[in-house]
Amino acid sequence: MGNATILGPVGSSSSELPFFSYRVPAGFPSPAQDHLEQKISLDELLGIHAPQTYLVRVDGDSMTGVGIFDGDVVVVDKSLDAASGNVVIGAVNGEPVLKTYIRRGQQVILQSENPKYPPRYILEGDEFEVWGVVTSGLRRFRCHG
Repeated sequence: MGNATILGPVGSSSSELPFFSYRVPAGFPSPAQDHLEQKISLDELLGIHAPQTYLVRVDGDSMTGVGIFDGDVVVVDKSLDAASGNVVIGAVNGEPVLKTYIRRGQQVILQSENPKYPPRYILEGDEFEVWGVVTSGLRRFRCHG
């Protein structure tokens, strides 16, 4: 099923980075253009609402269908109420999980987004708690030694 490692709460930041309105093509290059539109904070870009936001490192491949991969870091907002279809961090019988939350009447289903893994139905006697809704993700493309 995979695990999730809670990295900790996110503090607010006053750092702002340049934000360019020009979109960089991922196909054929085009001439460079300077289109500095504004400065934007990572808090604003990622929707971080400290202290209700924390980071979780993903362990496993059960959510690749929604673009969440092993080793990614997801941003989780514990102040949001989970709605059916949200990706959530939760706990089933005390074990943390990262799944798509589905509610059909009184039935709660934790759906993997990889066909290799079956859905997890929350049964009578299971303890289940939503720890927060995943709002965005971070992925490193190159690690410096």
